[in-house]
Amino acid sequence: MTLQECYAALGGDYAGVLARLRSERLVQKFVLKFLADGSYDLLKTSLQSGDTAEAFRAAHTIKGMCANLGFARLLASSSELTEALRAGAVPDAALVAQVDDDYRRTADAIRAFAQAAGQ
Repeated sequence: MTLQECYAALGGDYAGVLARLRSERLVQKFVLKFLADGSYDLLKTSLQSGDTAEAFRAAHTIKGMCANLGFARLLASSSELTEALRAGAVPDAALVAQVDDDYRRTADAIRAFAQAAGQ
């Protein structure tokens, strides 16, 4: 799997991120670092404990990473979740499930790319 195929699988904007970062090597470096970030785990534990302020920070971080890396599908759902949490509201279960699904798709595509790249 190429990096461009990875972006297609995760619903991302490969051309946009490549135009911003100007190097496929640099894009690859940051894509592979995405999985090491603990924001998704923090989001899940914060939602389970009812800590909407901490969940907001985690969702906002995910949103920012997705914007920078061109992960369009996860960006859309994490942005919606961020805005729900910004208001201090407990988010709708369907929205949380959508973020979970989008994160899983993104992570699976990155893992497949990493394996194909020998990372």
